[in-house]
Amino acid sequence: MEVRFRDSAAERIKTDLLLIPVGEKNTEAPLLRQLDRRLKGGLRRRIDQCKFTGAAGSALLYATAGALPATHLLLIGIGPLSEAGSDTWRKTGARLRKDAGGLAVSDCAVYFSPERDGESAAAALVEGALLAGYQFNKYRSNAKPPAGIKSLTLFRAGLKRTAALAKSVDAAQAITPAVFLARDLVNEPPSVATARFLGDQAARHCRGRGLSVEVWGKNKIASMKLAGLLAVNRGSHEEPRFIKIHYKPMGKAKKRVTLIGKGITFDSGGLSLKPSKSMETMKLDMAGGAAVIAAMSCLPKLGLDVEVTGYVPTTDNLPGHNAQKPGDVIGYLNGKTIEVLNTDAEGRLILADALALGAQQKPDYMIDLATLTGACMVALGNQVAGLFSNHQPLADALLHCSAETGEKLWQLPLVNEYKEMIKSSVADMKNIGGAHAGAITAALILQEFVGEVPWAHLDIAGPAFADSDNALSPKGGTGFGVRTLLKFLSTL
Repeated sequence: MEVRFRDSAAERIKTDLLLIPVGEKNTEAPLLRQLDRRLKGGLRRRIDQCKFTGAAGSALLYATAGALPATHLLLIGIGPLSEAGSDTWRKTGARLRKDAGGLAVSDCAVYFSPERDGESAAAALVEGALLAGYQFNKYRSNAKPPAGIKSLTLFRAGLKRTAALAKSVDAAQAITPAVFLARDLVNEPPSVATARFLGDQAARHCRGRGLSVEVWGKNKIASMKLAGLLAVNRGSHEEPRFIKIHYKPMGKAKKRVTLIGKGITFDSGGLSLKPSKSMETMKLDMAGGAAVIAAMSCLPKLGLDVEVTGYVPTTDNLPGHNAQKPGDVIGYLNGKTIEVLNTDAEGRLILADALALGAQQKPDYMIDLATLTGACMVALGNQVAGLFSNHQPLADALLHCSAETGEKLWQLPLVNEYKEMIKSSVADMKNIGGAHAGAITAALILQEFVGEVPWAHLDIAGPAFADSDNALSPKGGTGFGVRTLLKFLSTL
C-alpha cells in the first residue's frame, strides 16, 4: 500500500473514499460545516437523520454525487477527542478498509489531525487498514484475492512528510506481514502444521542480515537434555523439533533478549484426554511459537540494535502407545524435577526446557508467550492476555507497549504462598495446582526455570484465537503478541 502525505484542504482531495474522523458531539466542527456547504446542506440532513454524534464506533457513509472531488465521504466516530489514542486510529483504519472493500474502491484519503503523537497515530492508522484486510483462503475452492487499499493519502492543511512520520509508517508496513505469518501458521490444519513444518517455516521466513536458524531434531534435543519436550512427544508419530533463531545486529547490541514461544501443534490432552469439543480449535496451541517465529522474521527489516534469540520447542500432544503417564517424573536441565499428574498441562513442561536453556545465556530479558491456561481465559476473557513477571520494570515496559499496540495485557501476581499448591510428594513440584488460581500456579512453575534473569510470561490463551470476526482480524489466529514484542524490542 502506497502511503502519501499531502498539505491540502479536504474539499480539494480527489479520491474514491474520503474519511473524516469526528469527535463525539463534534458534528458542528468547522471542517464538517465547510463540507456541508459544498454538499448544499445534504450532509447535515444526513447527520441529523442518522443521529450521528461521533460516538466511538459509529459511522456514516455519504455519496457526494459529484459535489466533491471525492466520490464517497465517510464519517467515523472516534469518541471523545481527548481520549483518542493509537488504538482509536488503528480501529479507524480498520473501518476504512472494511468500507473501502464494500465499495470496491482502492484509493482512499484520511483527514489526519491527531491532537498528539502524530507518528504513532499515523502508524496505527496504516496498521489498522492493513490488518483488517487479512484473509486465510488457502483451503476455499471459490476464494478470490481480497481487494485491498492500493493508495492511502493522509492530509490536512500544513501537513508535512517528516522523517519521523515516514519512519513510523514504514515500520507499520514492515510489521504487518509478520502478523500475517503468525496468523497463517495458526490457521493451518494441524495435520499440515507439524513440528517439522514449523521448523521449515522458521528456516524459510527468518532470513536476512543478522538472522540464523537452527532446527534441532530428536537426537540433538536429547543431547541438549531437553527432557520435557521429549516426554510430551512420546505419544506422537511425529518427531519433535526445537527451533533456535538468532538475530545479531550489525553494530554493538545494546541489550540481549530471549523470546520463547510454546509450540504445541495440536493438543489432545495426551492420556488425560480432552473432551472432543475442546479439541476443535487446539491447532491454536502453537500460537506463542508462531508469534516468536513471526517477530524474529521481521528484525532485519527493522534493523534494531538488540541481540535476540528465539526458542520454539514444538511437538503435538497425543495419547499414543508410548505416551507419558500421570505419575511420571521429568528431570530438567537446571536440576529441577516435575511430577506429571495431568498430561494436558503439557505446555509448561516444554517451556521449562526453553526457559532453563535461555537462562544459561544470562540475557538482559527473557519473555515467553504461551496459550497456557484456560484459567487465564476465565479471569480475563478472550480479549486480554495475562502478564506475570519477576521484574517490575520489564512488566511496566510491556504494559506500556501493549497500550500502544492495542494488544491488551493485564498483570497478575506471582503469589509465593501458592507454591504450596504445586509441591509434589515425589519431585520438586507437580505440573498442576489445585482447583483455583490455575494461571498463577502455572506461572510459578515456569518461574522455577528462569533463575535470576528478568522474565515475563504472557498467557495468551484468550486473545491468540478469535471465535468470530472482529475489527482487526477474521475468525481464527490473531497473531497476538507479534506487535507488542516488536514494539518492546524497538524501545531498547
